[in-house]
Amino acid sequence: MDPLLLGGIVAIATILILFSGVSVAVGLLIVSAGFLLVFDGARSLELLPELLFGKLDNFALLSIPMFIIMGSSIASTRAGADLYEALERWLTRVPGGLVISNLGACALFAAMSGSSPATCAAIGKMGIPEMRKRGYPDGVAAGSIAAGGTLGILIPPSVTMIVYGIATETSIGRLFLAGVVPGLMLVVLFMAWSLYSTWKSGDTERLSAGSYTWSERFEILPRVLPFLAIILGVLYAMYGGIATPSETAAVGALLCLLIAMVIYKLWNPRDLWVVLRDSTKESVMILFIIAAAGVFSYMLSSLFITQSIAEWIGTLDVNRWILMGVVNVFLLIAGFFLPPVAVILMAAPILLPIIDAAGFDPIWFAVVLTINMEIGLISPPVGLNLYVINGIAPDISLKTILTGSLPFVACMVLAIILLCVFPGIATWLPNAVMGAAL
Repeated sequence: MDPLLLGGIVAIATILILFSGVSVAVGLLIVSAGFLLVFDGARSLELLPELLFGKLDNFALLSIPMFIIMGSSIASTRAGADLYEALERWLTRVPGGLVISNLGACALFAAMSGSSPATCAAIGKMGIPEMRKRGYPDGVAAGSIAAGGTLGILIPPSVTMIVYGIATETSIGRLFLAGVVPGLMLVVLFMAWSLYSTWKSGDTERLSAGSYTWSERFEILPRVLPFLAIILGVLYAMYGGIATPSETAAVGALLCLLIAMVIYKLWNPRDLWVVLRDSTKESVMILFIIAAAGVFSYMLSSLFITQSIAEWIGTLDVNRWILMGVVNVFLLIAGFFLPPVAVILMAAPILLPIIDAAGFDPIWFAVVLTINMEIGLISPPVGLNLYVINGIAPDISLKTILTGSLPFVACMVLAIILLCVFPGIATWLPNAVMGAAL
């Protein structure tokens, strides 16, 4: 059978299996085993255990559970609420300062936790009621938190970037640095839209209400600054050549646990057990998907599907930016239905040869891919962040949350366009800190 036709059949079968309700990892294993059995015979299945466990034989994977523990220990405390309060106290005199505080808190908490749902929950529980009380439109209040939560997969340390680095054998340090400036750019775009929308439809006198003394502003800082210091310390250790990403992640996880115990009195063994239990569940889920994706990639390569698609793309006489537009549409559609980790692991073996052949930087492409995944987090039908916000504020309809999120989707699309026009936004910092990539 023609490999391209076979690839189409594999794609359809994968979509049907995943839509049946099985987990992503199990679905990938079912598709991989089925096609290998049909086209390579029963003996090919003997390699599956070795492929499955061999994909996990990578020291860099240790950073994933460590960063997850780091984020889970922060999310289990009042760190998000304190971070929000600290920014709100310092920015209260700025017109529209509350929405800036929420987005700033989302960006900082996302950097600390690396989790989009955790960011939405931690900041939204306090931010949404406060914004509504001050007169902010429901769409702005809900949409800004939903969009701000997506920053967790772009701003380092990001588990999504780690997975991309492992899947494509790309430097994780460079990927982390590549997400910094685009992440800050997205924060600025989100703030700009929020302020415009607020001033257009709100009472600016109420929006800037609130007054705090200097003692109240400084009082909350000791509860927030230690966590931010850990994030900066982790990044400094990584880029200063002091330790590897896995080593810094382990130290960061230990320090976050200790600070949570000291500052927020997280002494109860049951609370610590919840942190470790939830971290283990999430880590196993991600690692299982990584292992299953390794088997899936082997199946695609064994049946010459990946090679044939790359060769077919290479023969197309189209502008490389048209090709990139098609890739972005594919990523957007995939992100609507699948979690970012699954999309990266499934698409990377196919897309990376195409990206290299078209002359695009894989580090730059990682940022574009991640922003596409961010759009998926606030877009139906899956749109995980939308449902998290709806759970926090059930009296705000899902339609209102979605409507409020759409302008932020436009901001992300604008960010992708800016990255295409000015790729240095993503590549400048990695090259400045670590030298030009060879």
